[in-house]
Amino acid sequence: MEAEFIAWAKRRASILPQPFLGIGDDAAVLEFHCVNDTLGGVARMVVTADSLGDGSHFKLGEHSPQRIGRKAAAVNLSDLAAMGAKAVSLLVAITLPRGAAAQNLARDLFEGICEMAERFQVSIAGGDTNCWDGPLTISITAIGQTRGDEIWRRDGAKAGDLIVTTGPLGGSILGKHLDFLPRLDLAEQICGRGLIHAATDISDGLALDLHHIASASRCGAILELDKVPISEAAQTLSVQGGKTPLQHALGDGEDFELLLAVPKPNLSKLSELGLAESLHVIGEFTSRTGLWSKKGDKLQQLPPHGYSHS
Repeated sequence: MEAEFIAWAKRRASILPQPFLGIGDDAAVLEFHCVNDTLGGVARMVVTADSLGDGSHFKLGEHSPQRIGRKAAAVNLSDLAAMGAKAVSLLVAITLPRGAAAQNLARDLFEGICEMAERFQVSIAGGDTNCWDGPLTISITAIGQTRGDEIWRRDGAKAGDLIVTTGPLGGSILGKHLDFLPRLDLAEQICGRGLIHAATDISDGLALDLHHIASASRCGAILELDKVPISEAAQTLSVQGGKTPLQHALGDGEDFELLLAVPKPNLSKLSELGLAESLHVIGEFTSRTGLWSKKGDKLQQLPPHGYSHS
């Protein structure tokens, strides 16, 4: 449902005034032309919003409110990292289950949000709080600023670019989906140097998010299965269930690592920044449209499956 609705919403909003970058990427980019020339002419703001609901993104009966609050802030900050933006501020809206425990729950959630904000020196500028007879929902809007003229987008990958990710994948349900740190520090090291053609964060799953970049960039992607970094959690889940560790890495989602399109000559420049151990080259973008997997000499189509947040 989510992908279909986003496509419809983008068409419906197309008759409205358009932002610099709107629906369809990890965040929007708003451009402001200052009336007073002394303010510098043009300013760009990066804005994203995510809503998390009990039963879909967390389980209030199993997870502490502080962990839930940290995740709510982190998923939004991860979207800013995927744009190469500097995080500036958060706006927080919480709808609490009605009852005597609502105030303590709100305080504990807010404490978790503040912990993540403090880690990245981000302000909390305001928001809204309500109670109702339904489950807990948290909506956060994250605001960032661009680093000079460089903005990472999904639609910039080119045939021949390397597919690069920033960490092991799969099995996030065992804890990482709640306790991850968004890759803002790594994005700060890279963005502004002109080394990246396209980017997103891995929230829906490696295969599906790679498809998002390839589709937006009007190209294809070949994923080398033997090079995909697999987490220990994915190994653990494979013992408990029927999927292989690789299947978990391809489709579990909520890893919140970055997925980058890197021109081949720029890989050595990233290594010179001391990032060699943080980056995993797992394939290549190609002019042949579609998503493909490669193992040895065997090439076959790869379904763009992943985690559904619907």
